[in-house]
Amino acid sequence: MNRNVWIFCFFLNICLLISPVFVQAFDLRLGTGPPGSFSYFSGRVLCRMMNNQLADLSCRQVAAADGHDAYNLTNLQGGSLDLVLVDSRSLFDAINKTGKFAFLDIDYSNLRGLAPVYETPVVMVVRNDAGIQSLTDLQGKRINAGTPGSIQYQEMNRIMNAKEWTRDDFSLVGDLSPSQSNDDTKAFCFGTMQAMIYIGIHPDFSLRRLLKTCNGTLLNMDDNDIESLVHADPALWRIELPVDLYPTQTEKVVTFGTRSLLIASEDLDSETVYRIMDLLDKNGKYLKTAHRSLSLFSQEIARESALGLPLHSGAARYIAER
Repeated sequence: MNRNVWIFCFFLNICLLISPVFVQAFDLRLGTGPPGSFSYFSGRVLCRMMNNQLADLSCRQVAAADGHDAYNLTNLQGGSLDLVLVDSRSLFDAINKTGKFAFLDIDYSNLRGLAPVYETPVVMVVRNDAGIQSLTDLQGKRINAGTPGSIQYQEMNRIMNAKEWTRDDFSLVGDLSPSQSNDDTKAFCFGTMQAMIYIGIHPDFSLRRLLKTCNGTLLNMDDNDIESLVHADPALWRIELPVDLYPTQTEKVVTFGTRSLLIASEDLDSETVYRIMDLLDKNGKYLKTAHRSLSLFSQEIARESALGLPLHSGAARYIAER
């Protein structure tokens, strides 16, 4: 009896030694915007890249339930998410308890920066027949201010404040009600409005069609007042759109906008973040192939994009060693 037990245990040990060892991959949860958003698309690209190139890491994308950055930031702060793609405006407000975070009693001090992923420029679209060659030429023209409360409305007011303009400086300032929010491009195409704000990721198919069919162009906002605006607001950056972005665009366009940043909780281990940083740094071509705007990451840009948020220890170590 004892001999049979000994033989069984011997062969059991042999089987355990020669059988393959399965190591469960670390499950990384990446919070993004809702399906259909560019944040969601970018998160899918990042997770696919991690899953294909980091053998012991499994990235799973989690879309925000309500589509707002506050949802993702709060879940990252609480530990339900490991990484988040967040707009620099929302991140700045969360850290400094301003804007929509002014009355939200949540401590976001455990958040840490990794790297920027893409930019969201604010562009001014003007009609070619309006005689608008610079921001100064907007005075006396008919401008579309957008729907009150919308991002377009906020950015138009930001530009007007930077230039110290009032509505009296224009022949017409159009405010659209929510039910008219889809009529902004129609008003531009019919010539009712001569200028409008357009916010999105470039190249943008809808904007390409608007420029081509409605006699439009992008206004270069290389302006001292706009430069001062960017310098005074940590959530904004100067952005340059290359000359070949749209067929109708013949010159480089300087504007401003926000960045989408990849951030983590300080609880995410340093080695994992280090490997993610290395992955981003070495896959610029892959990212740009996925979408032209996903080519922003560099060590210097990562260092200057933290908005006062400390870099994650793994990100700081990677940058220091390069």
